[in-house]
Amino acid sequence: MPSLRTKLLVVEDDPGLQRQLKWALDAFEVVCASTREEAVAAVRREEPPVVLQDLGLPPDPNGVEEGFATIGEILRLAPQTKIIVVTGREGREHALRAIGLGAYDFCQKPVDTPMLSLIIDRAQRIHALEAELRQLATGGAGSPLDGVIAASEPMLKVFRMVRKLAPTQATVLVLGESGTGKERLARALHSLSTRANKPMVAINCAAIPENLLESELFGYERGAFTGAVKQTLGKIEVADGGTLFLDEIGDMPLPLQAKLLRFVQERVIERVGGRELIPVDVRIVAATNRDLQKAIEEKLFREDLYYRISEVAVTIPPLRERGSDAVLIANYLLQQACKRHGRALPTLGPDAIAAIESYRWPGNVRELENRINAAAIMVEGKRVSAADLSLQPVADAEMPPFSLREVRQRAEAEAIQRALTICGGNVSKAAELLGVTRPTLYDLIGRAGAGSAAP
Repeated sequence: MPSLRTKLLVVEDDPGLQRQLKWALDAFEVVCASTREEAVAAVRREEPPVVLQDLGLPPDPNGVEEGFATIGEILRLAPQTKIIVVTGREGREHALRAIGLGAYDFCQKPVDTPMLSLIIDRAQRIHALEAELRQLATGGAGSPLDGVIAASEPMLKVFRMVRKLAPTQATVLVLGESGTGKERLARALHSLSTRANKPMVAINCAAIPENLLESELFGYERGAFTGAVKQTLGKIEVADGGTLFLDEIGDMPLPLQAKLLRFVQERVIERVGGRELIPVDVRIVAATNRDLQKAIEEKLFREDLYYRISEVAVTIPPLRERGSDAVLIANYLLQQACKRHGRALPTLGPDAIAAIESYRWPGNVRELENRINAAAIMVEGKRVSAADLSLQPVADAEMPPFSLREVRQRAEAEAIQRALTICGGNVSKAAELLGVTRPTLYDLIGRAGAGSAAP
């Protein structure tokens, strides 16, 4: 069976250190190279997502220029490869130079293996996210919906719903916080439907004054009111054959809700100032960030209209509940912003990625887009930092663990601590509760540092 471990290329001319790293980094599929030529050949052959590289390589093992040349060749051959440079305690300026050339990160000697494993895991994870982003951006098979960037399970569930709903004539209510992309999802529903060759007409029910909203929706006849100098079609009539998107429907005034209800039920309209009943064939998609059930209780939204517009409700999760989607979207938005502003494309630095993942994003994708757009303009150098995004850096201790070993150790420590608490510190009872032997639990306590225990 093929290995499921991440491939890691170690570029190091010391055979003893090669063996040591291979043993210490056993969670990875380690491939070793001793020279620039061997490293380039290994990159061509193995296509490793991550390279761990010493700067001192033959024929100048005491210098750094051969190491810098190796970095340049690897990145010209495989620009997406994440290179982690190993430097001495006094080699910080060399590390910064390497990062300026495009290296991902650096680690100082003597190497702290757990920290190095964490850096490699993060580098591999970012490499995988960027690969997925490129597939999405080029319309690959991984792109669930046109124009929507996501890979998290909550959003994939939404995509599956949209694909099922799109070919139908069901009236759909899209729910979600401000900035989550409700209109984009509505457009996906339209573009995947049988009405895709007809117009999708959007109207923001909160942005148009109440006295104008009725004429915007239903149109008006000449002379219906002062200034009505000609017959004008409303949004509903313009959307005939296509899709009518009612954004922020929760803010629609109550009197107009009654008139909209009549249209939803009978699919006919009367223009303002007119008497003719005009049949209109539209598919209705509505959206709101309001709690309509609460609005119904407060007599601000009609219950009968709610049931008419929500044959099926689709809830878009906020960005903070979408796992790694924030980084995936940020990379895509950064590409688009740099292209729009004519700027060279930088990468997201490790501190920026950590900050993006830890931030709560109250404004969701819209806020992320604004911050990325500003960073694309203001960034200096080849990396976007947390400061460029106006986000606070995240201390390593607060960053989520990406190493499976670290996740497992934390889970074990929490489970042991909980069992000991439940059993009043009695190891025998805690071992029975955890399904392990008493000696095994003592060993786990020693490794996890789970606290004191009674025999």
